[in-house]
Amino acid sequence: MARTVKGGTDARRERWKGHREARRAEFVEATIRAVAKHGPDVGMDEIAAEAGVSKPVLYRHFADKSDLYLAVGQRGTEMLMDRLGPAIGQEGPIRVRIRHIVDAYLSVIEEHPNLYRFVVRASFADRPVEQDVVTEDKTMIANALARLLGDYLRAFGMDSGGAEPWAHALVGMVQNAGDWWLDRQSMTRASLSDYLTTIIWHAIDGLLRAAGVELDPDAPLTADFGGGEVPGEPRLRLVNVEEA
Repeated sequence: MARTVKGGTDARRERWKGHREARRAEFVEATIRAVAKHGPDVGMDEIAAEAGVSKPVLYRHFADKSDLYLAVGQRGTEMLMDRLGPAIGQEGPIRVRIRHIVDAYLSVIEEHPNLYRFVVRASFADRPVEQDVVTEDKTMIANALARLLGDYLRAFGMDSGGAEPWAHALVGMVQNAGDWWLDRQSMTRASLSDYLTTIIWHAIDGLLRAAGVELDPDAPLTADFGGGEVPGEPRLRLVNVEEA
């Protein structure tokens, strides 16, 4: 009876695929280190030196510079969402939540300024890339915020149709302020986080008050808006629009 070797071939193929993926990941991390050392205009020679290989070895794992750029951009997205995800999903007073989200974003670009510029400028790529990493990041963050805002607007009995444009506007504001801050460095990250938190909170507060809702920004806020008062715990207070 003939002996099949299909299983062994598949296993070798999977091992080789895993090896290539691991090597690509190593080279992406080496690129991030090279960018941190040499700036966003880093070259392939510097990346190869950081990785401890020759340029031909890099090109065996990446089709071209654009392929490497996309891989680095995707890794940057992971780093950003590792910090932003917990901040967006946390519980607590609304003003504290806003500040944590803003500061989480600013902390990433502060810790990795050259990587941020490398991804945003996209000048390293040697051909038009198939994905716009920056736009995808903004959309991902805005969608997460839109879901959060929509949940709260509906909980207050308000129209949630504005949640998505609101979220995109907030993401654009924070990103533009972060760009300015990275270039100027005229204040601390804490100060910028406070300023942006104040702007965002007062925008939300104005929207709520227009609908007759007054919310204590420093009171614990959970998803349970329909229950009765919890003794000793401050909660939202409904007011007339005229009073607001």
